[in-house]
Amino acid sequence: MTLVLTLRARPEQRLDLSPLVPHLLAGQNARAIEKLELQTTKVRMTVGDAFRLRMGDADRIRIEASCDRLDQIGAGMSGGVIDVAGDAGIQAGRLMSGGRLTIDGSVGPWAASGMKGGEIEIRGSAGDRLGGPLAGEVAGMRGGIVVVRGNAGARAGDKMRRGTILIEGHAGDHAGSRMIAGTLIVRRGAGALPGYLMKRGTIVLGEGASALSPTFLDCGTHRLLAMRLMAAFIKPYSARMAVLLGGVMRRYAGDMAVLGKGELFTGNQS
Repeated sequence: MTLVLTLRARPEQRLDLSPLVPHLLAGQNARAIEKLELQTTKVRMTVGDAFRLRMGDADRIRIEASCDRLDQIGAGMSGGVIDVAGDAGIQAGRLMSGGRLTIDGSVGPWAASGMKGGEIEIRGSAGDRLGGPLAGEVAGMRGGIVVVRGNAGARAGDKMRRGTILIEGHAGDHAGSRMIAGTLIVRRGAGALPGYLMKRGTIVLGEGASALSPTFLDCGTHRLLAMRLMAAFIKPYSARMAVLLGGVMRRYAGDMAVLGKGELFTGNQS
């Protein structure tokens, strides 16, 4: 049976839910869980103060009536499942190394920041810097797969090192900026300067971008075997995006302002 946490009311301050992950709750009883402190901005608050608890197997957690003031949901998660009914705040799934996090609503900035493994599905939209690093960190997402059913904000995949990000809607400006490696696929279009200063990695934009950097070189149109293999990989996560990769794509090489070993594909617009 699932362990269920139902938010009593929208909190007056932001709450840090990073202690509420399967491997940290394993073996704890209801009383111990209710006494866990949630880091806040002002007033001390425990799990019991903020949530009604229905005990179950800690390997599967459900957070009900969630809102955008609940930060770091699934942060550091190494296994198990967390289902979120509602929105989530900043840094959802940060530093995840395993397991599955599903969010029915939208999330704030830095979702999947530093993620190393596992799966995240966001059924709404994502804020800025999806999969990106925090200030001072040298790399963003390092593994795993993230699926966003809606749109994503600016700098999705910033400094991405490994892993896959799938966005079924639009992405904001500078999608895939400073990418080191990894794959970012956007079914619709992106804002200005996707792949800005990317060194390696692959970006696919179904409808192109509002403005492409002049330091990307047009390599013509292609129907590549690699795209068909990638389509087979992503089909279980998004059949609509797999179809996108099956057609003729226009390839750009770059960013030539830096190492220049990255690649950016768009739907053939010739």
